[in-house]
Amino acid sequence: MSENLNLNRRRMHVVSTDQNGEVNIDTIFEFEQNGNIVSASYTGGKIRIGYLVGKINGNNLEFRYAQANIHDHLDGGQSNCEIKMVDNGKLQLIEHFQWSSREGSGTNVYEEL
Repeated sequence: MSENLNLNRRRMHVVSTDQNGEVNIDTIFEFEQNGNIVSASYTGGKIRIGYLVGKINGNNLEFRYAQANIHDHLDGGQSNCEIKMVDNGKLQLIEHFQWSSREGSGTNVYEEL
């Protein structure tokens, strides 16, 4: 993966959700990037509103997230993602997350819309 990777203005959704996760295919992420700092807002499915902020280094994205679900429960945690290009030429993120607000961890897969 190029070190010039840029997530700015990319939109993604989750195509594979861990049983410990709350995001799903209806959750849309809208990314911004300034230098190596990445942020995104997300909403949809079980998520009323969520935000993430992190840092990209080559094909690795590390971030922290905070979200409110449709039941107004607040949660947060941290993630480490591998970024790769899939056969259709779009980006894919393989996220390994760890909740800090509750028990659990898992893996989600995001694909660019």
